[in-house]
Amino acid sequence: MRSPAPGPSARSRDAAAAACSALLAGFSLDITSNELGELVPARAVIPAGTPVQLAFPDSADLAERVSTARAIKAAGFAPVPIIAARRLRSQTMLREYLATLRAAGASESVLVVGGDPARPQGPYPDAATVIGSGLLEEHGVRQASVAGHPGGHPAVADGVLWAALAAKTAALRRRGLAGEVITQFGFDAAQVLAWLAEARARGIGLKMRVSVPGPATVRRLLAIASRCGVAVTAPVADDYGFSLTEPAATAGPDRFIQALASGYDPRLHGEVRLHFNAFGGFTATAEWISRFRGHQVAADDARTAPS
Repeated sequence: MRSPAPGPSARSRDAAAAACSALLAGFSLDITSNELGELVPARAVIPAGTPVQLAFPDSADLAERVSTARAIKAAGFAPVPIIAARRLRSQTMLREYLATLRAAGASESVLVVGGDPARPQGPYPDAATVIGSGLLEEHGVRQASVAGHPGGHPAVADGVLWAALAAKTAALRRRGLAGEVITQFGFDAAQVLAWLAEARARGIGLKMRVSVPGPATVRRLLAIASRCGVAVTAPVADDYGFSLTEPAATAGPDRFIQALASGYDPRLHGEVRLHFNAFGGFTATAEWISRFRGHQVAADDARTAPS
């Protein structure tokens, strides 16, 4: 006897589960130079070839940045060095950095951002000028990621942000580089989905990586959000799964990812993947992702098993 067709609620659950699996496929995450000793053990829980971004303080010199990239590659992951346009003091500095990365076999994929300084320290005022210089592909870069801001920016008008994203997209196209957008992290899934839809409506066709805060204490999440200009209201925090009055508690992105998956429509939002900011540490984030993906696989198996 044939089983009855699933009702609307079952179909929506199936769609959300499939969307969650799609979002998690090919995820990326970041690491700091003082966590390099955690790379090899992480191979037990992170797939080989996973993109790993290199996060650095301003004080990190060229040698430290390149040695970190080399360590990521040696561990079997794909290093994604960050190039901050306004911190580049000269074209020579950019050439040297790219040439050294290429020599280390770590120049194929980079993340190009404007950088924190309000005024450029050299000839590159923004990411689009770095991309448009032609130096990336000259030194073996095949893909350049750029930044997007679903929650806006405290010092930049939305119109300026959209124009900048369009300029970066156009520069990538002119230079023949593959590209993707990595968003600023946030806690409001509905806001992210609305921004993704607007980006597509504006003709931004690049693959999107939605940045997700890895598990961390509420105190740390709020401190980083404040430093980065990410707004956190009590209702948003409640939906995400933490209370503003419990700073010592630990919060993971379970609900955020599930809400994102429930609202995700490839026809509206295009190709989307996840990037994890390891705010609570690289190992803790990697292990959390592994557990979450394991639960997702188990749920998928149970859902598709014959009755």
